[in-house]
Amino acid sequence: MRDIDKIIIHCSATREGQDISIDTIRRWHVVERGWDDIGYHYVISLDGSIHKGRLNNVQGAHTKGQNKNSIGICYTGGCDQDMNPKDTRTDEQKRSFLILLEGLKSIYTKATVHGHNEFSDKACPSFDVQKEYGHL
Repeated sequence: MRDIDKIIIHCSATREGQDISIDTIRRWHVVERGWDDIGYHYVISLDGSIHKGRLNNVQGAHTKGQNKNSIGICYTGGCDQDMNPKDTRTDEQKRSFLILLEGLKSIYTKATVHGHNEFSDKACPSFDVQKEYGHL
């Protein structure tokens, strides 16, 4: 079992309302980047459904320098129609985030919740994770 101390939130950097499946993201990672699998452990779709990516006991490929001890969660969206960063989470995605984060925190009690932008010069996940989930 990996020693998980961080849960890192990402966005797919796709347009608001654009339905991107976990299989599409997996293809981006495997075919276009040459990775073994999707880089994330979970993907939350527009309708709030939570899809399993990599197994939690398998190191992710989502945040350079942080993958060894973290779980990566990605939500579909994160950009406006002109591809500028925007918090595009639906109400269903927000509900699913809380459910998933609370469940993961019950397993990985010492894990802290972060946005990708805390470890990289990126807008991802296009909202302030600490403001919204830092209390978890």
